[in-house]
Amino acid sequence: MRMICAIWALFFGCFAVAQSELETFPIFPACDRIDNDAALEQCFYRELYKNLYQAYDQTAMDSTSSKATLRFEVSREGKFEPIIFDAPTAALKESLYEAFGKLEPITPAVYNGSPTFMQFIVNVQLPMKENGSFYIINQNEDVKANAGQDDGSDIAFAKANNNYNSITSNKYDGQELKSNATIPFSYQRYHRYEAAMNKVGNNAHTAVKPYTFNYVNQYFDMEEERNSLLKDSGTWLGRKFWNEHFFEVAGEDYWFVIDPGVDLQLGKDTGEDVNTFNNTRLVALNGGVGKQITFGATIQESQGRFAQYFNREITQRAPDGGNPGIVPGRGIAEDGGENIYDYPVATGYVNYKPSKYFDLQIGHGQHFIGDGYRSLVLSDNSQPFPYVKVNAKFWKIDYTVLYTSLRDVRPEVTADDSFRTKYMTHHYLSWNATKRLTLGFFESVLWQDDNGRGFDFNYINPLIFYQTVELETGSRGGNALLGITGKYKISDRVTAYGQLVLDEFASSSVISGDGSYQNKSAYQLGVKYQNAFSVPNLMLQAEYNRVRPYTYSHNTIVLNYGNSNQALAHPWGASFYEAILISRYTKDRWYGIAKAIIGERGFDILSNGDNAYYGGNIYRTEDDRIADNRNTLAQGNNAPFSYAELEAGYLINPASNLKVYGQFIYRNISPEIDNAVVQDATTTWFNFGIRTDISNWGFDR
Repeated sequence: MRMICAIWALFFGCFAVAQSELETFPIFPACDRIDNDAALEQCFYRELYKNLYQAYDQTAMDSTSSKATLRFEVSREGKFEPIIFDAPTAALKESLYEAFGKLEPITPAVYNGSPTFMQFIVNVQLPMKENGSFYIINQNEDVKANAGQDDGSDIAFAKANNNYNSITSNKYDGQELKSNATIPFSYQRYHRYEAAMNKVGNNAHTAVKPYTFNYVNQYFDMEEERNSLLKDSGTWLGRKFWNEHFFEVAGEDYWFVIDPGVDLQLGKDTGEDVNTFNNTRLVALNGGVGKQITFGATIQESQGRFAQYFNREITQRAPDGGNPGIVPGRGIAEDGGENIYDYPVATGYVNYKPSKYFDLQIGHGQHFIGDGYRSLVLSDNSQPFPYVKVNAKFWKIDYTVLYTSLRDVRPEVTADDSFRTKYMTHHYLSWNATKRLTLGFFESVLWQDDNGRGFDFNYINPLIFYQTVELETGSRGGNALLGITGKYKISDRVTAYGQLVLDEFASSSVISGDGSYQNKSAYQLGVKYQNAFSVPNLMLQAEYNRVRPYTYSHNTIVLNYGNSNQALAHPWGASFYEAILISRYTKDRWYGIAKAIIGERGFDILSNGDNAYYGGNIYRTEDDRIADNRNTLAQGNNAPFSYAELEAGYLINPASNLKVYGQFIYRNISPEIDNAVVQDATTTWFNFGIRTDISNWGFDR
């Protein structure tokens, strides 16, 4: 954490900016030829005293020395308007009001090129003198404003400048769409961007998500898309409901938008006879200051009860401390009674772009690396976590470094009533080798916060081979993963992609083919067909994922590739294969999704005294493995799996991404043995809802 704090301090230290003074004083006719600000200010004070003396009824004064305090303003029309006067007697006060009423209008003050009002507080020594002057107290410096005269009076003058009404805030014109703010990662939202970004010859890098608006705009006209979806609406309420952000503010060099949102679902798990619902209220913010700083945040408060298989998964991931479970991809849930889970979620980031090529971001959120539906490298399956992200884009290179802090929340690893902390640093290099071929190389390392180790500075270097550092710190001191990704643009419409992950590379184990537990590897193959069969915005996708037993696990169980009882890569963990078919179609504001998955998973048996580790649960230690060799995919409690999902909906507001939808889910899993982790179950789940789509819901588990 010391490193994170240091980067934070450095990060915000770069934001100090100076403000230019763009304000001028009101101008008397005798001062209109003066172009020096300081001289103009002195002339204003001199002429003000002179004109006030001439307008003042001298007969109201007596010889007794006294003071009067006058608060007034010079309006946008240049008029002197009293606010409140204080004098020793009512007669003196009335005379001062009458004198101000006789003052002629002058040229008003100017702020940012526009007339504005300016307020003043003046302490006036009475009786006034023909050649008198004000003694001005300006900040910490005493300034004489009598054009060389000094009558020895102790008159104090102070200015209160109120430029509130000159602040502009109504200049929002879609600044978000041209900014470096991040686009919330949603599969349905991103598939249209990738169709444009994956055209042959484009130098786009599509693996690291979420994207920024400005980056996508290089390949996809987001403003034109937004305009094409606008509805005619003559009322403020109609515009806010159908077309615009709820709250939009912008000036010359700043902007921000705020949207209230919901995720309201009602459904029925007919197989288990469970009435399901989700009730999320949220607020989403995006903004920018200048051209270099952008920021965003979401706050969600939710209660939900889901299909029974999903409820079981929530409770199986229960953390230490008494809370009943963890909602996958969301976070720790409190007990809401009647199998209801109460789970808050908060995300946020600040991004600083010091130059054309670099971004520095600090935040709390999710990340995804890959071109597929699943990622075997890093996915948004885990709940949000704190991070520092450095990104560089230049030539044909996109290089990303993530420094993160993760948690292990299981009771068996909790220490001193607090969750165990572990850290991860991740490097990903994407290279557009040709106009069709993109290659990606990644490495990541996890280590635990033991022996006061904290954030290990060995892993700060953004250009390093982590396997060597892991060896230097001991084999149980860290867990390093290596891999390669690839994408090939067969045509403007067809793109093939893949991933290969090596958790523990032992070449002899891989080559021998004897099923060694050390052959911890995973791979993905897939293809996308965009604008399929010449139908605009129809995307077809086929994907195959295969993960060997014991992949992502470690002999030091804290160092598994997970966060808060959730996998950092594939939601199934390890020891499985799956084949996925997906279709997405968008027509104006209407959309449809069809998804089918078949596969086999391997669970532990956990019955009849068999507590051995078969390689599917990444949170177990490989020291408990069933065998050194002859390990096969989906071994142990073999469970065939099938899943189908249909969804259709309508986008209510393209600015906030609010949509209404209906959803049907069919799921079947048939393990050889029912146990506490997996049971033979068939689920038919209907859902209807209205949702602000700012993240992915993954029910295909």
